[in-house]
Amino acid sequence: MVSAGGVVFRTVDRDFEVALIFTGGVWCLPKGLVEENETFEETALREVKEETGLESELVGEIGDINYSFFRGRRYSKTVHFYLLKHVGGSIGKHDFEAEEVKWFPFSDALRVMAYPSERKILAKAIEMLKR
Repeated sequence: MVSAGGVVFRTVDRDFEVALIFTGGVWCLPKGLVEENETFEETALREVKEETGLESELVGEIGDINYSFFRGRRYSKTVHFYLLKHVGGSIGKHDFEAEEVKWFPFSDALRVMAYPSERKILAKAIEMLKR
């Protein structure tokens, strides 16, 4: 399985915030499966818009994570993550896949995010923005 997602950020009072989704009882980054004839970048932009209600523009590639999970059988998954700058939309317009969407300062996001691999992606995004 191959997915793509994004770290959507905005600037507030000269600091950065990231949009996270709450789904399945955890806070995580928005992501989803790559559709036919879609690039990873297009998937990341689409999935972020669907799951958060936010429009964004591509800043750069952050990196990939790989993991496996069990749903009747074992699946292996790769997720390609991109740094995305918020340019419009509203977190109130997210789809059914997210129970809630919220903006977090980066330090708070790192604390509440459920998955260590996604925290590493966020840490890389923070480093990219410091440059």
